[in-house]
Amino acid sequence: MKKIEAIIQRSKLDEVQDALGEIGIDGMTVCEVKGFGRQNRHTEAYRGSEYTVDFLPKLRIDLVVGDQNAERAVNAIIKSAGPGKTGDDKILISDVKEAGCALAI
Repeated sequence: MKKIEAIIQRSKLDEVQDALGEIGIDGMTVCEVKGFGRQNRHTEAYRGSEYTVDFLPKLRIDLVVGDQNAERAVNAIIKSAGPGKTGDDKILISDVKEAGCALAI
């Protein structure tokens, strides 16, 4: 099994979810995250005042899929998540040796 973590723009969530659903992947975890990379800091204006934005808001999608579906899932995310500009679409793939379900008693 593989764990796929993808950092995407917030506006692309519905498109990514639809693309994954089309290939039969219907479960994922979504977290709001902030970060920066090569784009570094930039300035924005709000009510006439400029301020520096250190971290940009993004979403992190986590999903665990079988080895046979990993490449298809990654391709679906890449195609649906955006144009591939700086700061878009970071995808990490790692092996999962075990997975279980925690049940509340």
